[in-house]
Amino acid sequence: MIQEFREFINRGSLVDIAVGFVMGVAFSAVVTSLTEDIVNPIIGKIFTIDSLSEWVVSDIRIGAFLVALINFVIVAFVMFLVVKAYNRMQREEEEAPPAAPSEEVVLLTEIRDQLKTSG
Repeated sequence: MIQEFREFINRGSLVDIAVGFVMGVAFSAVVTSLTEDIVNPIIGKIFTIDSLSEWVVSDIRIGAFLVALINFVIVAFVMFLVVKAYNRMQREEEEAPPAAPSEEVVLLTEIRDQLKTSG
């Protein structure tokens, strides 16, 4: 198990996870600001309240739930787009034809083949 953990760290996956986490936190802050500072006031004006997050019915904070739901939908949609783009790039890499061997490899292969036939 320790060996697997070392391999995991050495592959760079840990760095990828850390970068993804930091980017996710930063993106979440942007989405939160978007919904709280732009979307909430607009919806609040439509329903004649200061902000959507202040919408309360019988001590149930419906507005706060809707804000969290809007945040989730935005983040989930962007993550969907990121995964879709990643999968498309992976498919394109898999479908790409293998690169032709270099001139040196071709020459060495010819030499090897000649040595096999003459020996």
